[in-house]
Amino acid sequence: MPKRILQGTVTSDKNEQTITVLVERRFKHPLLQKTVRKSKKYRAHDAANKFKVGDTVRIEECAPISKTKRWTVVTEASA
Repeated sequence: MPKRILQGTVTSDKNEQTITVLVERRFKHPLLQKTVRKSKKYRAHDAANKFKVGDTVRIEECAPISKTKRWTVVTEASA
């Protein structure tokens, strides 16, 4: 099964080797046909501590690293 890759914005970099990434998804409501925005935060492993708040990054699924980390940073997303 392929690993999922998501793109989002870094909202926190306070922890060592960990960043919090806000991923937003948009979809049409099945009944109302209105575009709905939903967001979710993921904790991702950043071994080099190189990403800061506001950066746009791509994260990839991985084996559990800690209690809350199941994602790792792949690259900084291009604009």
